[in-house]
Formats: sequence, structure tokens, C-alpha cells
Amino acid sequence: MSNQSTVTEFLLLGFSATRELQIFHFMVFLGIYLAAIAGNFLIIVVIAVSNHLHTPMYFFLMNLSILDLSTISVTLPKYMANFLLNTTVISYSGCAAQVFFFHVFGAADLALLTVMAYDRYIAICKPLYYKTIMKRTTCICMAASAWLSCIPYSALHTGNIFRLSFCKSNIIDQFFCEVPQLLKLSCSDSHFSEVGVLTFSFLLVIICFAFISMSYIQIFTVVLRTPVKEKQRKAFSTCIPHLIVVSMFVSTGSFAYLKPVSSSSSALDLTASLLYSVLPPVINPVIYTMRNNDIKAAMRKLTDHRLLRRINNQSFFIRLPLCSW
Repeated sequence: MSNQSTVTEFLLLGFSATRELQIFHFMVFLGIYLAAIAGNFLIIVVIAVSNHLHTPMYFFLMNLSILDLSTISVTLPKYMANFLLNTTVISYSGCAAQVFFFHVFGAADLALLTVMAYDRYIAICKPLYYKTIMKRTTCICMAASAWLSCIPYSALHTGNIFRLSFCKSNIIDQFFCEVPQLLKLSCSDSHFSEVGVLTFSFLLVIICFAFISMSYIQIFTVVLRTPVKEKQRKAFSTCIPHLIVVSMFVSTGSFAYLKPVSSSSSALDLTASLLYSVLPPVINPVIYTMRNNDIKAAMRKLTDHRLLRRINNQSFFIRLPLCSW
């Protein structure tokens, strides 16, 4: 393979070449994927049907759940499909599509987490101006900007990677097409491309994380000055989950992309990729619902309504023959 045009497909090695272990990994990933789908879809439905949750904070949370569903759907279904077909192949165009969409949703995730930090800052530090600043149209524009602004970024990222020549190998020691692994396969002088991509991405992460950190410093300063314990508890219950999600997302993603791939074991690479690509979409619904009484109450109300409707329907069909007599 002397140049890029000779590479028409890549091989995703994944976690094991042993069929028994592949079956175990397939079952684990299927459970993880179904849990992510169920958890995030439940949040989307609960927020959509609950009128009292139609606020900026929950609007952004619903968008985050959509992003989480999209992110995990880029990687895991292909890996599970390869298992069912007993293959490790992903086409060149399929690999490029994975890189593009994964970075679109990943970057949009970070942008939306930044917007959510701004929303909490206005709600807690400037409550009198909250309804004026966080209007419906403003929230829609902020969410749309978080989604759309990441498309050119991801296109730049993907184009920069796939203009390289892959002639060392076409074997990727991952369960999806990850940029550090693709750079390792390149036979081009990829040093400057790698530095440029990582520097640009890292600067974006630093800017977003700095904005989030500054927002929370001011939030905690105001909250700790509040004499009412109930208000402190409510503020912490909405802010702490968001801070946990941000910290987990930024730390695992930065570790996976900034560590030298060639000097680390394949097991460490796989673990790092799992932590930033698979874990957040599964954990986020748990984190946001565990400490949020509004969402838990809305879930109980939705469940009670469905149960009551089912009981009423059963009672109707039981009484129906009596009425016909």
C-alpha cells in the first residue's frame, strides 16, 4: 500500500479475536447501548410531555440527551453489526463518516455543556434578569449554534485526517475509527497535521472549560452566601450533576487524545476510548435524574398516568359485555 488510494477499507480489531470473548463483549455492548437508548429517550419524552419542565434548563438537557443518543449510535452499532456478520471491516468512506459525525456530536456536546453552564449562571447569579435574557428564541438560537457551529469544525478535522496517506497498515486497534489511531497508521509527514489538529481542538476545549469553570466559581460564591439552606440544596442539586458530566467528559476525552498512542498499550487505548465515547451517554441520564427531584417527580407522574390509563382501559373492556346485556 503505497498511497492513500490503495486503502479502501480498515479493519477494526476491537477487544478480542476469540469468538467466546467476542460474544461476551457483544452482550455487554448491547446492554450498554440499550441502557443509553432507554435512559436518554426517557429524559426526552419526560421533558417533552411535562409542561412544567418546559424551561431553558430542561430544554438544553433534552438537547444533550439527543446528542448522547447520536454519539453512541455512531460507534457501537457498527461494532455490533461486525460481530453479527463475523467481520472486522469498515469501508474507507464509512470510517470517514464515523470520524465526521463523532466529532460533530462530541464538539456539540461540549458546546451545549458550556451553554448549560451559562444558563445556570444567569439563573443563580442574576435571577431577576433570567426571563429577560433566557427567552425562548434566545435558547433556540443558542442550541442551534451549539449544533451547527460544530459542522465546519468536524469537516476541517475529518478533511485534515483523510488527506493523509495510510500505507503503514489498515488495522485499527480500536472498536471505531479514532483519530489518534488513524494518525498512527499514516505514512505521511503527519507531525504538523497532528499538532495542528490537537492544538486547535485543545484550545477549544480549554476555552469552553475555562468559561464553565468561571461560571461555577461565581455560582458557588453566590450559593454559599445564601442563608436559606433549601435554596442552597436546590442550587447544588441542579449544578453538581452538570459539573460531574463536564469533568468526566473533558478529562477522559483529553486523556485519550493527548496521550502518545504509540507509547501506550492497546488495552489502555481501548479503556480511554470507552470512558469518553461510551460511558457519558450511559451515565448522563443517571446523573441528571438521581439528584433532580423535578425529573423524578415528572417520571412518577408519567408512570402513574400510564398505569391509570391502562387500569381504566381494562375496566372499560370488563364492563363492556355487561353493558351489551
